[in-house]
Amino acid sequence: MKVKPVKEVIEYLQPVVNAFDAEIIDAEWNARENSLTLIIDSQNGVDLDLLEKIHRAVDAPLDELDPTFGGAYTLNCSSPGLDRPFKTERDFLRHIGDKVEVHLYAPTDGKKYYEGELLSFQDGCFKIATAEGEREFPLEKTAKVCLLIEV
Repeated sequence: MKVKPVKEVIEYLQPVVNAFDAEIIDAEWNARENSLTLIIDSQNGVDLDLLEKIHRAVDAPLDELDPTFGGAYTLNCSSPGLDRPFKTERDFLRHIGDKVEVHLYAPTDGKKYYEGELLSFQDGCFKIATAEGEREFPLEKTAKVCLLIEV
């Protein structure tokens, strides 16, 4: 099925979602299932009630945009999940002060895994405060950076 680019869909729907004090942080087309999934986040948290409201609110604008050029598809709205990897500068900036886990492609000082408080992100590098002190990592050396889930 032919579909419009995800970036175009996000830009079109972002004002609708912003009205709920939320944002679309990602979107994905699944060609096998003919579905569009909007990944929604909010500083106030994401629950099923918010996702349902957004789903209903974007329905008519999506019909106007016609992202599938008349083809049938299923719309899904989802939260990013606690372990969603940081993908953009914005992901890093919104989590400054939070505890993160860092997975590296290759060891640095003999380790491929670090935990610490995210202190900053600038020019493709981020800094964390670990128990051993501050560490800085270039983004291209990291396999995954996400929130630390403490149980």
